[in-house]
Amino acid sequence: MKTLLLMRHAKSSWDNAYLSDHARPLNKRGNEAAPQMGKLLRDHDLIPDCILTSSAVRALETATHVADACEFDNDMFVMDDLYHSSPSDMAQLLVNMGEGDTVLIVAHNPGMEMILTQLSGVHERFITAAIAHFAIDIETWSQFELDNETAELLHFWRPSNSKT
Repeated sequence: MKTLLLMRHAKSSWDNAYLSDHARPLNKRGNEAAPQMGKLLRDHDLIPDCILTSSAVRALETATHVADACEFDNDMFVMDDLYHSSPSDMAQLLVNMGEGDTVLIVAHNPGMEMILTQLSGVHERFITAAIAHFAIDIETWSQFELDNETAELLHFWRPSNSKT
């Protein structure tokens, strides 16, 4: 059994109109929500073995806050491929994962909402800093597929309902 955690980056700032989309940092709300969600993962004993994060500043800042708050001390991989990735892009990264029972992916919409729907069979609005927690009935990540036959959505946490 594997555990997949999908997280949309926390709320980003639009204060500087000259920044590229990729360079936008978190705003105040995002800087508060990301560590809150990391504490939630820690409190649910869901500290990842590995974090895969988009290279966009807002995603990397989110992943770093989560890692610090959940006391993560393993490998974090910053990946350009997760910037505007599709569900099949994310699936391919998981298939190539190798080791680790619990993986956290920090990325963007619409890809996060799409993979959530594909794995769960239901549509949920994937707001910023939300986390979907899946149990995946596979032995190795190389067996991962984008279907809802092996995936079970256990939790879908939003910052507003995640106070521990």
